[in-house]
Amino acid sequence: MIGSGDLGKRKAYILATVVYEYIATAEPVGSQALTQKYNLGISSATVRNEMAELEASGYLVQPHTSAGRIPSDAGYRTYVDHLMQPEELTGDDRRRIHDELGDAARELDEIIDHTTRLLGRLSNNLAFVTKPQQEAQLFKHVQLIWLSPHTGVAIVVTSLGVAAQSLFELGAEVRPDDLTRFSNALNTRLANRPLRDVVDSEIADAAQEAGVSEDLRSAVVAAAASARSSEQPTIASAGAQNLLDQPEFQDLRKLRSILRIVEEQKTLYQIVADAMNAETASVKIGRELGSEELADLSVVTVPYRFGAHALGMLSILGPRRMPYARLLALASGTAATLSQRLSEDLPSA
Repeated sequence: MIGSGDLGKRKAYILATVVYEYIATAEPVGSQALTQKYNLGISSATVRNEMAELEASGYLVQPHTSAGRIPSDAGYRTYVDHLMQPEELTGDDRRRIHDELGDAARELDEIIDHTTRLLGRLSNNLAFVTKPQQEAQLFKHVQLIWLSPHTGVAIVVTSLGVAAQSLFELGAEVRPDDLTRFSNALNTRLANRPLRDVVDSEIADAAQEAGVSEDLRSAVVAAAASARSSEQPTIASAGAQNLLDQPEFQDLRKLRSILRIVEEQKTLYQIVADAMNAETASVKIGRELGSEELADLSVVTVPYRFGAHALGMLSILGPRRMPYARLLALASGTAATLSQRLSEDLPSA
């Protein structure tokens, strides 16, 4: 990235104004229009020369010979990192987020899905939210339910609800008391431990303490392994149709190509994977997304939490010409409200 310190005050101001104007109008910005609309305190010819130098330095590009200029990836990056004025959510936005998330059902999946739809509407872009990774959860308890002398159900419950439920079959007969005794031994030993720490040796020690069969120990080992599966998290998405309203995507072939890519959960996850353990908001612009087909897009990503645990990422995907300051405020405000809602409604760690 070319640092803003290389620009000087006048070029930095002109770059910020070009980015601001292009975000607002979606039209290439010319020096004369810039001079007429903004009080720059310099002539149109001076602005034109400065813009030419910004283009030569890689901050602006000229899409057509006679047209004005638009920001490059480097121009957007410098604007976001150094020149952009932060925004705060309006009172109306805050109330809407608070009220709508307050009306969501108490089930985790429904809360996440509701949040995603709300963010898609408010941002007028595509919103997607990664659902919590199992490894971020705490083990709360296991329920072993007797069905017959040779069958039962193991349910692993975490700080965010049910993480795994599996039917098991045993070669040797088991009594309901055996399951109760084993459950109690497991829960006494493991309650409130990170789920990733519920390892086979701990389960084996509890099985020995309870005096249960090897078959039953293996059944619980399998249920715990399912609960702490390290597969990539599932993703809720909403608002893809909003991209139809963006001037950049009036070419339906380009839009179909983009939608085909972002419909793949793997692609959406890869976009934000390196920010999964981030403490703060992040922005990826154009080719930073790692795919030529996504080069016209940018993504704003903010973590949400349950207590001290980072659970997942809340993201807005749209054109590079997105209102970064507003969308960062919107994503951050929504993530904070979601985190608060999870802490209020879900079992505490």
